[in-house]
Amino acid sequence: MPSIDSKDIRKIIVACDAGMGSSVMLASQLKKQLRDTGVTVAHTPVNDIPADADVVLCHAGLAARARAAAPGKVLVPFQIFLGDPAVTELVATIRNGGTVDA
Repeated sequence: MPSIDSKDIRKIIVACDAGMGSSVMLASQLKKQLRDTGVTVAHTPVNDIPADADVVLCHAGLAARARAAAPGKVLVPFQIFLGDPAVTELVATIRNGGTVDA
């Protein structure tokens, strides 16, 4: 199972499928929350996750596709787009230090 130390996180990808806007809102929220940390947040389709991603966030329903598109990357699945505990924990770990596990 991949993991990454918070100090090594430079790029987070919010991967989506349908393009309904919810994942764009999540990416925008993360950019604001992490703006002073040096972490870049980008939004891409789940099948186009870039190789330089350190952490991939996606809805739990897309997790298998994200794992196939970005093998070996730390994947953080979530259930709800705004206020999900997994996303909150990721932000806290980046801010406070620690390890993020896939």
